[in-house]
Amino acid sequence: MRSFADQLIAWHSKSGRHHLPWQQTKDPYAIWVSEIMLQQTQVVTVIKYYQRFIKKFPTLQTLAYADEEEVMKLWSGLGYYRRARFLYGGAQMIMNEMGGKFPSDFEMMMQIPGIGRSSAGAIAAFAFNQKKAILDGNVKRVLARYFLITQWTGLPKIEKKLWDFAESLLPAKKIDTYTQALMDLGATLCNKTPQCHLCPLKKTCLAFLQNKVQLVPIPKPKKKIPTKTAEMFIIKHHDEILVVKQSQGGIWGGLWSLPQFERKAMTAQTWIKKYFGLDTWLIKKNLKASTTFTHYKLKIIYSIFEAKSQHAKSPHSWLSLSSIEGSATPAIIKKILLKL
Repeated sequence: MRSFADQLIAWHSKSGRHHLPWQQTKDPYAIWVSEIMLQQTQVVTVIKYYQRFIKKFPTLQTLAYADEEEVMKLWSGLGYYRRARFLYGGAQMIMNEMGGKFPSDFEMMMQIPGIGRSSAGAIAAFAFNQKKAILDGNVKRVLARYFLITQWTGLPKIEKKLWDFAESLLPAKKIDTYTQALMDLGATLCNKTPQCHLCPLKKTCLAFLQNKVQLVPIPKPKKKIPTKTAEMFIIKHHDEILVVKQSQGGIWGGLWSLPQFERKAMTAQTWIKKYFGLDTWLIKKNLKASTTFTHYKLKIIYSIFEAKSQHAKSPHSWLSLSSIEGSATPAIIKKILLKL
């Protein structure tokens, strides 16, 4: 019987994905960009962002010497903004500390911000034909079903077991095709609604043979996430909105967002006058929006004010309503502003 890897490679030639934009290159920089974008984000969402990003920053050098705001603007809407900062900082690190060339050494790859063991394995396999394993969410699901792992795959001891399996299955040749095949199987057939009748591994998959495919992998133990509340202001002057840049340490670091009011012993308009020097009048108040991050839900309460002038103090910028779509602002803030 053909090996696990041989069956996947054969299946991929007929049924795998062959036309994804990052599959058309061996450039480690372009593959790195795709791998970072694909972390926690579906392929169908990533494609247009990847194409725009590579068109704007076609080389490592162009990204390293780019303006940070341009990088964040292209990333806006893709979420998990730390990834954009990892790419930008990583490009500068490669230029300044690694001789300006993306490293082929596996250990050096993992020194670059945002590159973990699985991402490094994918880059090594696709760009350098190195025999390295991957273990992203899709691959965890495939292996958990194939070997009938009945514990949560996020447990350290289970993750170690899965890494051992992943490394033991690596083929001697065609590592790039095998790696893509494994990703494709998890994304297209062995997903949350599995199509086992089409799977090349069904004759040896323990979950399939024991009729437990729908039970594996078991979901992450549920933990109630907290809700945080932020009060924000839309301060407009005609068709322009006052925005402030978020500090690098925050979840929206480097992006432009709305002023956030920390309620103290003063009214909203007094606060605006104190921090921005603007006289305003209230248009609407206590409007609501919300978004969910990995570790908490953010409830936004916002009010709209019209300013008598644009002569504001404190670091700020004015964003025209017509330029909101392409701006470096968080998706939820864009959604709020587009309602205007």
